[in-house]
Amino acid sequence: MYDFRMPKLGADMDQGKVVAWRKHPGEPITKGEIIVDVETDKAAVEVESFTEGVLEQVLVPPGEKVPVGTILARIRVPGEAATTPAPEAAVEGAVSAGAGSARVLATPAARKRAAELALDLASIQGTGPQGRIQLTDLEAVSPAPLRPPAPPPPSPPSEDRNQRMRQAIATAMSRSKREIPHYYLSHTLDLGPAALWLAKTNAALPLEARLLLGALLLKATALALREVPELNGFWEAGAFQPSARIHVGLAISLRHGGLIAPALHDADQASLEDLNRRMTDLVTRARTGGLRGSELTDATITVTSLGDRGVEAVYGVIHPPQVALVGLGKVVERPWVVQGRLEPRLVATATLSADHRVSDGHRGGLLLAAMDRLLQAPEDL
Repeated sequence: MYDFRMPKLGADMDQGKVVAWRKHPGEPITKGEIIVDVETDKAAVEVESFTEGVLEQVLVPPGEKVPVGTILARIRVPGEAATTPAPEAAVEGAVSAGAGSARVLATPAARKRAAELALDLASIQGTGPQGRIQLTDLEAVSPAPLRPPAPPPPSPPSEDRNQRMRQAIATAMSRSKREIPHYYLSHTLDLGPAALWLAKTNAALPLEARLLLGALLLKATALALREVPELNGFWEAGAFQPSARIHVGLAISLRHGGLIAPALHDADQASLEDLNRRMTDLVTRARTGGLRGSELTDATITVTSLGDRGVEAVYGVIHPPQVALVGLGKVVERPWVVQGRLEPRLVATATLSADHRVSDGHRGGLLLAAMDRLLQAPEDL
């Protein structure tokens, strides 16, 4: 029997709230299938199963907030016999959440809001990918009450969420600065060749398929990590644990305030076209409430950029248990010497915040230099 527990969706998470179950007891589950929506202080998250089997028991009904590690359900793995049925209250909670609305494709944020407004999701037309219902779809419909609406909260939900998110961020960043001996480096990236190649490539592509400079920067970062693997992994149990895979966490600012850094899995192996598409999709889902649990737990390094805010350099705080963070600044035009000639050139400042327990300035400098070198041949990324 597999114990399906409340996952730790980030270093600063200590509890989560079950929003809705996607499966009933007795139903089969495939590995990677989303089975429950969970709300944290930062986001509404779709949590997938990491094993296949049959949902045997639901132990935590919708609406309950429990600590990380709490057993939410039990999954009977192939070859095991069925055991005693789940407690009635837990099963009833799962069924009530699954009836109607939990069967409809919708983001966790939309499910939560629909429950607050007593809306029947089955009666709403979704405009998201594959007909997924998003928060904006709820604004265009009239309530179809399923039960009497809950009394209004003492303060706006968005305001409460923002306060909880700021507290979670404060806790994680305080821990990072207290425990991690940071060192910082900066390097100016020559983006001239990348900008020219990008303009030429995009001229032959339809508008919706055009590549963003951010995709090139992310790919260069991921490939550079192959050369400096001690910046890709985690500090756990008093030692560095390198990661064999490169999952780049992308820091994304949220509409209601705060930020979140879900992962682009195997970023070094993805094509620029695929990475560009996944990057755009990740930003959209982070801001509309459709992230998956694995995207919040797998990042092996974080990349943050404040270029769109006019900032030319950002020296970030490492997200524990990661050991490094790359910052990217605004793309600016500067006088640049090219083969003995002075000419205008597009450049950007890349910074590195790294854990001195794991690496030193020499190794960190190699990472930034590798990023710059890779960007001189964008056609090879």
